[in-house]
Amino acid sequence: MVASAVTRSLAGVLLAVAASVGVLSGTADGAVKRVAADDGAKITAEHWIDARTVDLTVRSPALGASVPVRVLVPRTWKRATKASWPVVYAYHGGRDTYVSWTRSTDIAKVAAAYDVMVVMPDTGWAGWFTDWWNGGKRGTPKWETFHTKELLQLMERNYHAGTHRATMGVSSSGYGAVKYAARHPGMFAYAVSLSGILHLTQTGVPALVMFEASEKYDPFRIWGIPGIDDKNWKANDPYELAAKLKGTGLYLASGRTGLPGAHDPAGGEPVELQEVVCGATTVAMVDRLRKLHIPVTAHIYQKGYHDWSTWQPEMHTAWPLMMKAIKAKKLS
Repeated sequence: MVASAVTRSLAGVLLAVAASVGVLSGTADGAVKRVAADDGAKITAEHWIDARTVDLTVRSPALGASVPVRVLVPRTWKRATKASWPVVYAYHGGRDTYVSWTRSTDIAKVAAAYDVMVVMPDTGWAGWFTDWWNGGKRGTPKWETFHTKELLQLMERNYHAGTHRATMGVSSSGYGAVKYAARHPGMFAYAVSLSGILHLTQTGVPALVMFEASEKYDPFRIWGIPGIDDKNWKANDPYELAAKLKGTGLYLASGRTGLPGAHDPAGGEPVELQEVVCGATTVAMVDRLRKLHIPVTAHIYQKGYHDWSTWQPEMHTAWPLMMKAIKAKKLS
């Protein structure tokens, strides 16, 4: 009986240690109990890549599908605690995946210097950070609902993500980061857009984004038909929502020419027209914010590709601004 009690005690200690350092893996109905989101969204699988990196699978009613999420936890993170941590929600752009930030930047190293969590969810091949219009019927997919309701609740209820939040994105996800901050005032203390589409209804831009979406979807399903469903387009346009960004810290960066910059590899495209468009919308957004007397840190540069080679150094500049805004302490 004594040996059995000791064995049970030792097993309990080992389980607690494993949980605290983050080496448990399995499904939601396994060793680790999960709490669902209000609408029933739940974490169905958890796989630890290393002591600080975990990949989750989320079954989302808002999307009508299961999608992956990558999370970086800080060195001080423990599963069994009442503490919470400030968090950065970092989104990937179109044609990319939830692993893009850890694959294409040194975000894991940068984040490790701070007591902060980083959540990198799937955003769809071209989900466009929007609860789709679907001819006015709405319904799935609801990307905005997934990111701003389901995911936040799951991270806060199961992984101790706090309410001091920042959001960051590149390209189409730069649009998503700023749009979410504007449509949900107070949800994010800081928003970062690197080469984002920040004026969705600017002349020529609707055609561009619909052309990109049309490679995989009926583009009219997302925001509706321009000219007919303009109210919905404007309701999802960061430029039109700019006044709601008062009180949110902002870092907006983009190139103007699409020419290769100092950080870009040789032998690339002579001009990246996508960056020209993103630069034009970012300039329009910065001008709009300044007319509204809303503080914004802007870096509008002439040369630089629409690529991670340019975005990584911009992330390094924006990072300490985000950390200050969400009160993330620097670790020794």
